[in-house]
Amino acid sequence: MQENSYRFFQNTACVYYPCHQGVGEDFNCLFCYCPLYALGDQCGGQFVYLPNGVKNCEHCTRPHDRNGYDYVMERVGQLIRMAARPLEEHGD
Repeated sequence: MQENSYRFFQNTACVYYPCHQGVGEDFNCLFCYCPLYALGDQCGGQFVYLPNGVKNCEHCTRPHDRNGYDYVMERVGQLIRMAARPLEEHGD
């Protein structure tokens, strides 16, 4: 087993592989659905908001590149704080 193998997963048999162009052979499928989507415009990725308000991450490769795992893990704390904020504000 490869050291740090939990940081990388690649599914070349996926019908959508690669779902983003430009990452190359190191394309990481681990975060198929980006956990940072909920951060909105604070995610740090390359995205655009469509006229209907939907966040389009089609051109973002941030969670899929070689350092994607580390970047996402750094930002997960921000997601946890966001989720806990309503509980703190309401005293629950």
